Amino acid sequence: MKEVVEVIAKALVDNPGEVVVTQEETDSDINIELKVAQGDMGKVIGKQGRIAKAIRSVVKAASSKETKRVNVDIVTNE
Repeated sequence: MKEVVEVIAKALVDNPGEVVVTQEETDSDINIELKVAQGDMGKVIGKQGRIAKAIRSVVKAASSKETKRVNVDIVTNE
């Protein structure tokens, strides 16, 4: 899942070198944290959160074979 988010995010932003994706797994969840530069936040979130929703939808579809729930959080890279 981490790789899917990373490829999508790097294609969207102006500073692909600052994209950092981390993944943590628990018994029932997979938490993915996407960090981007402050100036690229708008590109990753999109108008009314449409791009963020699309990223979450793609990850959900990619993880449909797994029994764990996948969460994607977007934060700024400070």
